[in-house]
Amino acid sequence: MHKLLPASLALALATPHCALAESPSDLATLRQEIATMRAAYEARLEALETRLKAAEAAAANSATVPGATAASAAAVVASAPPPPAPVASGGGANAFNPAISLILSGLYTSTSRDPEHFAISGFQLPTDAEVGPGTRGLSLAETELGISANIDPWWRGSTAIALHPDNEVSVEEAYVQTTSLGHGASLKAGRFFSGIGYLNPQHAHTWDFVDNPLAYQALLGTQYGDDGVQLTWLAPIDQYLELGAELGRGRSFPGTDTSRNGAGMVALTAHTGGDIGASHSWRAGLSVLRAKAKDQELDAMNTAGNSVTNAFSGRTRVWVADAVWKWAPNGNATRTSFKLQGEYLRSTRDGDLVYDVDNVASAADYRAVQSGWYLQGIYQFMPGWRVGLRTEQLDPGSSRFGANAAALDLGNYRPRKNTLMFDYNPSEFSRVRLQFARDRSREGVTDNQFFIQYQMSLGAHGAHGY
Repeated sequence: MHKLLPASLALALATPHCALAESPSDLATLRQEIATMRAAYEARLEALETRLKAAEAAAANSATVPGATAASAAAVVASAPPPPAPVASGGGANAFNPAISLILSGLYTSTSRDPEHFAISGFQLPTDAEVGPGTRGLSLAETELGISANIDPWWRGSTAIALHPDNEVSVEEAYVQTTSLGHGASLKAGRFFSGIGYLNPQHAHTWDFVDNPLAYQALLGTQYGDDGVQLTWLAPIDQYLELGAELGRGRSFPGTDTSRNGAGMVALTAHTGGDIGASHSWRAGLSVLRAKAKDQELDAMNTAGNSVTNAFSGRTRVWVADAVWKWAPNGNATRTSFKLQGEYLRSTRDGDLVYDVDNVASAADYRAVQSGWYLQGIYQFMPGWRVGLRTEQLDPGSSRFGANAAALDLGNYRPRKNTLMFDYNPSEFSRVRLQFARDRSREGVTDNQFFIQYQMSLGAHGAHGY
């Protein structure tokens, strides 16, 4: 790097002497660009040397301190300030060319029950909730277009645009994020998936199954995303520890998108983890999300067995406990590996509920405490081949409807589902998956669901999280 810089400067300085027609202002511009390039590369070199020293110190510490692990060394290195991105000069800084990726996905769905009548017994869901197995037959699944790049030495930007099978387009994520706050801190602003739980921040193409668990569908509307700000902090200690806080508009279920000056959503997250020897690693966390809703339309069944639309106004608090354990021989997951993960979600809703808004329109106090969990294991038994099993269940809990108690009774049926998955990954950029699920989300109804899915990744795509 020390040899490249003088050579680059010599070449740049030689250019104006060869171009005799350059004006004095052009020469001044060239000199300014050279000075900018020199400052940027010197800053990057200094930052890289700082990170190298931190890595060497962490490696020495792990070799001399009992109980030090690879995860603790990584935490020390991560706490060092990242190198600033190079400053753009003129029209050609390749570092600022955006990385573009495209995830292509297709799906074949076969169900023994009509998906149009899908419901989760005992749970009131928004009228526009995207839950259940989707449409039957051949279809495009969600296609994702991703664009990301550095903006300057302090910020980077990223966006994920979803192309839905019905030809609709939506913005899943579009945010800016700091790159050099230092001290393990990072600030994100824009639209993004909340950091609560384990699965929620992940994009659909990284899921180990075709669909998200019932607990996510019933209590978070499948996946919670919002417009707001997020601050995370990685503690500079041996043990991996990351804390996060979010403020959002509250536009998604269990909140509603209403005109308000203040925040409609607040979330707090805490995750910790580490290594156990050379072959095992783990992560666990606890999160809480609080959202406001106003006149939120919900589909429900009354005691007479008729479909009604209710309207909820109030607050919802969702707690999420998550845990993940991974095994790979000597940390090498290319041939064989195993991942066990599970989450428990608990939702409490307090406020007012208007029963049957189109007819009776009877308002009364409302409180509901409901929960759900899932547990899944993914085993890679040879390179490229994996098999997975997931079991899950919901608990309708207790609900208080006040004056509407006679018309609304959610019952005590516990929806459940078991899923078997088998997929083949010829490379890290392609996947073909078979999945069979026995779904008992509706009381007295068993739905056998069969899926064939492909996922193909084109272009530059960043590494996925743990």
